[in-house]
Amino acid sequence: MATATATKPASRTAKSGSAGPRLDEMPVFRWEGTDKRGKKMTGEVRAKNVNLAKADLRKQGINPSKVAERKAGMFAKKGKITTQEIAIFARQIATMMQAGVPMVQAIDLIATGTKNAALGAMLTDIKQNIEGGSSLSESLGRHPYHFDELFRNLVHAGESAGVLDTVLDTVANYKENIEALKGKIKKALFYPAAVIAVAILVSAILLIFVVPMFEDVFKSFGADLPAFTQLVLEFSRFLVGYWWLILIVAGGAMFGFMQLYRRSPAFNHLMARLLLKLPVIGMILHNSAVSRFSRTLALTFKAGVPLVDAMTTVAGATGNVVYEKAVLQMKEDVAVGYPLATAMRQVNLFPPMVVSMTSIGEEAGALDTMLFKVAEFYEREVNNAVDALTSLLEPFIMVVIGGMVGSLVVAMYLPIFKLGAAI
Repeated sequence: MATATATKPASRTAKSGSAGPRLDEMPVFRWEGTDKRGKKMTGEVRAKNVNLAKADLRKQGINPSKVAERKAGMFAKKGKITTQEIAIFARQIATMMQAGVPMVQAIDLIATGTKNAALGAMLTDIKQNIEGGSSLSESLGRHPYHFDELFRNLVHAGESAGVLDTVLDTVANYKENIEALKGKIKKALFYPAAVIAVAILVSAILLIFVVPMFEDVFKSFGADLPAFTQLVLEFSRFLVGYWWLILIVAGGAMFGFMQLYRRSPAFNHLMARLLLKLPVIGMILHNSAVSRFSRTLALTFKAGVPLVDAMTTVAGATGNVVYEKAVLQMKEDVAVGYPLATAMRQVNLFPPMVVSMTSIGEEAGALDTMLFKVAEFYEREVNNAVDALTSLLEPFIMVVIGGMVGSLVVAMYLPIFKLGAAI
């Protein structure tokens, strides 16, 4: 049985300022029917009600035999749209448009092909706005949370120059590179944190459930326990008696930290500086920020966005508050006539090689080319550093876990060894 591609929603009320429910609030109807050749087809359509869904299908030449509202299951996806899905959308629409597929049809196909209902609704809304006369950049502007200023500016530049398919391909490459880089950074930070968390959990289980069993055995010895064993037993009693207090304090501290991090720019800036000063991890974050700065600025400059206008967008794309403030300071210097390389030198954050290559690119009129080379170099540096860090951390983590668990084992067996020596 053939499966139909997206159908046009019956209502056009999704346009900004119009009355009626938003597109993503309309129910989804599953349908079965036949086309003009009698071929069986199935699919889904968004509409206000079942009658409008059937009417919309008939307009498309489909004779519906069954139309029923799709009910969300207990474990249905809530509809969060991730940055990875936006990157995939950029690649899909770029590929389709380069293959000659019309823009509206390409967005329609992507909307029906996605399993994320929220993404499908958003893309359908974008398609409807384009059909209503809006440009792609204007339609993307209705969803600024998912399509940032950089994305919209590049699409607008491509539309103005008549090279939208080429620009979309460039945007897709950019999104894929940035997402790959972010994945590397998350891997470098998450792996050791996860393993250490598991080690702490295992140690807590031993202290709460296993060590008290040994304590009952030690009481029957009637002898003084070694100081190390006594220390572990005291800690175990504290965990057993006040585990709830520890959880409350830890949870409160974590909640307070997150709130302070989100609401206090000064604290956010302090934490960013401290992370940049960490050994190995700090260098990875430095190289990542330089790479993202270089690639984003190269992309916007190549698309024809004026350098000063591009700096605000580039600042937010660095992914680090320290670099963001530095780039905004550079913007002010460039706005009053300083060369970009001079402005970079003044903030004292960028490596000398980056400043030198930027200076050469400015003098040769090939700034975007030089910045792309810088981005590629530092992306390789990040990849190599993450791989090296992972290899370095594996034995270190094993030592930490072995030390934590081994200390508990030694503490529990010391009295037994002492008793054996006395006998």
